[in-house]
Amino acid sequence: MTETPLAPSTARMIDYWLGGRHHFPVDIAAATAFEGAYGPCAAIFRSLRDFSGRVVSHLEAQGIENFLVFGAGVPTQGNVHEVAASAHVLYTDIDPVTIALGQEILAGHDRAGYAFGDATAPDGIDPAAIASFLPGWGREPIGVVFLGLAAFLDDPTLARALDQLHRAVPAGSMLAFDFDGQELADHPAALAMMGEGFHMRDPAGFPALLGNWRLTVDGAVPVARWRPDGEPADVPDAFYGGLALK
Repeated sequence: MTETPLAPSTARMIDYWLGGRHHFPVDIAAATAFEGAYGPCAAIFRSLRDFSGRVVSHLEAQGIENFLVFGAGVPTQGNVHEVAASAHVLYTDIDPVTIALGQEILAGHDRAGYAFGDATAPDGIDPAAIASFLPGWGREPIGVVFLGLAAFLDDPTLARALDQLHRAVPAGSMLAFDFDGQELADHPAALAMMGEGFHMRDPAGFPALLGNWRLTVDGAVPVARWRPDGEPADVPDAFYGGLALK
């Protein structure tokens, strides 16, 4: 059983907003405090998770069968292995409590696993975990899922991380990304809760950080408007996202 944490986790707060059950009282308290400063968040994070699902479904339709997920958070509530049930998925994170929780959830799953992985140092992922859960690694295109991370990396670190990932995967691999727009600029109390390490970005400037990754024709757009199923969800444009190709 995962030890009850003393500090909240963004991943578990999102699980709470998505209606999951893998979070703790400390996460609910933090989520409630943030909503008090900003407003309801459940619809926004549901829209973001729906974007993730549409992206993963698109990549699967393109023939990608191996997914490497950075900053994976809690692997439930419509996460990659639930959307692409026949794919091989390796989730990674740097938070020990979240990793342990993810390993509990995925125990016995033969196509999805969880391991420590730092998106800024992708060479540090356990080779045994890659061998176990990404059988196509090094030979077949990889779907790199890089969601929920850009906001916590400054521009040089983010650009360097994406460049390292570009070098690590075969041609034909795809990068799913998102970043925080400037929604919180009008909510200073909520912005203060995010801390000094939080980075909002002008959507027009983000593509330059992709380096050698080639942005697809869909562009970097509010996530609710990326290939929506029907009318886009009516939510604030808090998150932007898209796909890029090697």
